[in-house]
Amino acid sequence: MPYAGTDDLPESVRGHLPPHAQEIYLAAFNNAWRRHARDPDGEAVIHRIAWAAVKRSYRKDGDVWVPIGR
Repeated sequence: MPYAGTDDLPESVRGHLPPHAQEIYLAAFNNAWRRHARDPDGEAVIHRIAWAAVKRSYRKDGDVWVPIGR
């Protein structure tokens, strides 16, 4: 189901992404939820969409997610 705020995101997201990246994930997840919630494997697809949105602005440098361009 959609998340009300970043505090509601799974630990796998909150524990790894900086606050701005969490906001990107949240917005992408909630938008994808409206479009794909009834699809078979919908939740897996929705999480992949949200991670893809994060990866357009952030990249992983070792164990840390950093904005692209830094």
